[in-house]
Amino acid sequence: MYFVIDVVAPVFVIVLLGYVAVKLRIFPSGGINALIAFTNNFAAPMLLFRAMLTLDFSTALDPKIILPFYVAGISGFVLGIILARKLFAYRPGEAVSVGFSALFTNTVLLGIPIVQRAYGVEALPIIFLIIGFHAPSLMTIGMLTMELSRRDGRPLSVAILDALKRIVSNPLLIGIACGVALNLSGLKLPKVLDDATSMMVAAVLPTALFGLGAALTQYSIKKAVLPAAAMSAIKTIMHPLLAWIILVPILGMPHEIARAVVLLAAMPSGINAYIFATYYNRALDVATSTVLLSTLVSIFSISFWLWFLS
Repeated sequence: MYFVIDVVAPVFVIVLLGYVAVKLRIFPSGGINALIAFTNNFAAPMLLFRAMLTLDFSTALDPKIILPFYVAGISGFVLGIILARKLFAYRPGEAVSVGFSALFTNTVLLGIPIVQRAYGVEALPIIFLIIGFHAPSLMTIGMLTMELSRRDGRPLSVAILDALKRIVSNPLLIGIACGVALNLSGLKLPKVLDDATSMMVAAVLPTALFGLGAALTQYSIKKAVLPAAAMSAIKTIMHPLLAWIILVPILGMPHEIARAVVLLAAMPSGINAYIFATYYNRALDVATSTVLLSTLVSIFSISFWLWFLS
């Protein structure tokens, strides 16, 4: 429990710093959008670029490890959209953003250190199989769903073409595509560009978390408590539970593999849920609240799964 709190605490410190900085007018409120734009259009694409650059595709294609995690996550995404539309009366595009906040997992900031602490370095290759496809696959699914959902009444072919145009021009997916292309080419990144992209990657977490806290000053969390609570429950309860059901009773996967995948699924919503919401400017209050609330709840949910999986 102490280790989980120790890992989560710095996240809240940076978020709180962004919130207080805007409230005290140390950081100008007019700079929030610029900070978000920097994260979305430059820093985050560099992170995805480097993630794809170092991925070993020859060993990252075990469907019995990868699919249970994603089937469970996408099921939560669909349920989140349905609840947002039917229960909370959000519009189509907003509902996709709400559902996405229950889909994207905090795999890096919390997942890697907690799994390593719990099961040792030998468990890391298992979760790296999942993490390698995490951002590109879920971002693509989320963006395509968003583009189709917010164009009600238009022909499907027009909506798909428009969605593909936006996806192709999206900086996040451009970063992914460039990383994959360079990886498969066998070429090495020149040292100057390697150092420059590494420096940009180092800026992703602090700027995104600081921007998250700053953005909280612009939205009423009280209005988003119920949908955020529902998305947090989907993320921290439904996702690991469904992943465990698929892995153990259905597929009969070895315990050493199943426990690492399930524990990773038990992580809270990742910062990319917030980045996704800011990119489309939809349901930001739910996304910010879900990231914070699910992170807080995960202290208890992760502890439960650590006990259950033992």
